[in-house]
Amino acid sequence: MNKKVLVLMGGLSAERDVSIVSGEGAVEALNRKGYKAYPFVLNNIFELFDEIRKNKPDVIFNALHGNWGEDGEIQGVFDYLQIPYTHSDLKASAVGMDKAITKMVCRGCDIRVADSEVKTFAEYKKEGTQLSFPYVVKPVCDGSSVGVFIVENEDDVKNVSYEDENREIMIEDYIPGRELTCAVWAGKALAVTELKTDNDFYDYGAKYTQGVTYHILPAEIPDEATNTCMAYAEKLHARLGCNMVSRCDFRYNEKDGVVLLEINTAPGMTPLSLVPEQAKYRGISYDDLCAQLVENAICRKM
Repeated sequence: MNKKVLVLMGGLSAERDVSIVSGEGAVEALNRKGYKAYPFVLNNIFELFDEIRKNKPDVIFNALHGNWGEDGEIQGVFDYLQIPYTHSDLKASAVGMDKAITKMVCRGCDIRVADSEVKTFAEYKKEGTQLSFPYVVKPVCDGSSVGVFIVENEDDVKNVSYEDENREIMIEDYIPGRELTCAVWAGKALAVTELKTDNDFYDYGAKYTQGVTYHILPAEIPDEATNTCMAYAEKLHARLGCNMVSRCDFRYNEKDGVVLLEINTAPGMTPLSLVPEQAKYRGISYDDLCAQLVENAICRKM
């Protein structure tokens, strides 16, 4: 019997719209592969519980992005419900979303990261930072470059703003150079892509607006840099215990070498997304990518 797959999308984060695009693509791909896939746009958890009781899906395809979707929260719900779900488990998702903890893991396995410090937004406004200009300010737990500020001088400090005074933020040395990304599939790095954009950096708009960013695949960088990106991505994927897929983002220049910025344990699956693009480069179709995620769905056993 073909598996019934609930494709979960939408959610409560700033990445809701992107999640819906990812989910719609997954539904179409899975149905082409013979699954009984159908969409479910998440607005509140009680509606999801009702849907699961009513239709009893065999697998949840987790197309949620951002907070409450790829940070371990929803993964814990599925573990309790004992429904297999795609992508990484609670632990890998929670650690991967937390940039400060991820840096600690990286330093423990010799992956180069930028110097940084963590404060609340209120503390940053009051105390500033010990780091020199230029530096980057970003939420400790968020994705898709949401709420990221590049601070080059005192005037830029005034532009840093978050609604929640107690929000935990990371202040990080700005690493100049090329923007690179590397996906890992089933434990093996796929390729390295260079991302070029006319924006100040590879921000939310650059990631999801057609024609704003150019993808150079494979990246035209020295072999040593390519090999380092792929080795770092595979190492962090394994150390966190990611399931099937992850994607790491890097900066590269001749002085600093390859510096890891962050890992994404539930990378996007939109037509503009990097994982499907790198998978295709390696001969894995989008449909097969989605099907293999379903076949390798997991949940913590009681």
